Amino acid sequence: MKFLHIADLHLGRLLYGRSLIEDQRHFLFECLLPAIDRHKPDGRLIAGDLYDRPVAPTEAIALFDELLDALCARQVPAVVISGNHDGPERIAVGAKLLARFGIHIVTSLEAAFRPIELGGAQIFALPYFDNAEMRAALGDDTLRGAGACMQAAIERMQAQFLPGKPHVLVAHCFAAGASTSDSESRLFVGGAGDVPTDCFSPFDYAALGHLHAAQAAGQTARYAGSPLKYSVDEAHQKKSMTLVTLGAGAPPQIELLPVSPLRDVKRLSGRFDDLLAAGTAQPDADYVEILLEDDAPVFCPADRLRPYYPNLLSVRSAWFLKAGAAAPTAAAQSRDRTAVFTGFLRDVCGGEPQEGDEALFLEILRELEEKEA
Repeated sequence: MKFLHIADLHLGRLLYGRSLIEDQRHFLFECLLPAIDRHKPDGRLIAGDLYDRPVAPTEAIALFDELLDALCARQVPAVVISGNHDGPERIAVGAKLLARFGIHIVTSLEAAFRPIELGGAQIFALPYFDNAEMRAALGDDTLRGAGACMQAAIERMQAQFLPGKPHVLVAHCFAAGASTSDSESRLFVGGAGDVPTDCFSPFDYAALGHLHAAQAAGQTARYAGSPLKYSVDEAHQKKSMTLVTLGAGAPPQIELLPVSPLRDVKRLSGRFDDLLAAGTAQPDADYVEILLEDDAPVFCPADRLRPYYPNLLSVRSAWFLKAGAAAPTAAAQSRDRTAVFTGFLRDVCGGEPQEGDEALFLEILRELEEKEA
């Protein structure tokens, strides 16, 4: 049997203030649904973080509604859990009705211990939980840490395993030793939220969500990763969907289905003139962060590059980074503040201060210092 595993859609996400709703629509309707039509899985597993925040924007809710309609039309069952970014009560609206169409949305711990029969397998859907919630659900106040809570929950699930059936877990958590990205929220302080990967060993497959880099978590568990790049530090990642095939007594067979995004997220570096020439010759609509490698400051680089890089996220200067990293000398520390201001206008902005500029600069600086005092 085959399952298509995805996670961390984060519908409604912003990247440097830019809405990604069209990029997300492209993934759902030009990548996900065609993959379902092509591979015809027995079920779909969505491991949490449907939305980017508990109170999702209206366009994100409308997009998820469109997805549900398309999934129901294909009559392929699905198991969906809430993640730490979701508002469980909100995404559970209509869950009983959707279950009649094979779309099982699980947001409560009470439902987590009732297996879902799907494609001949037993699916246990465990939404994101905090430790206090799990202690209350299990009636055990001695449990401490996410690892102990997860272990106790899985032992409760094992008591309901039926022999001869594959057993699958869908969960949203942090597996110990996994690789993280800047776009993720840390679940707990320190290592209190880490779940040892051997917790998942009773299952034939554990479909995990929360971490945005696709990766294995032990022998039978795997993070699908986010389908899109949600921070610049994910620029090097190859995004994918996970197609898992389960056979009797055999380890899960994993196939990564690559995602072709509407717009990529990437880092560019080089001298300003070279980047400007490249953009002029072939404009680049991807989301880009640029590092200038010029030996001197460049006048208004972002404004001059943006016509050719319309989704420019930021521009950094190696010259400024190097200057900022250097320890200030006594002479630099003693320089008159107005001289620093005048030098900045001259070297970076290409002009001289106008009448009253220096006085205004000193007034603003004094106000800022008073606020910080």
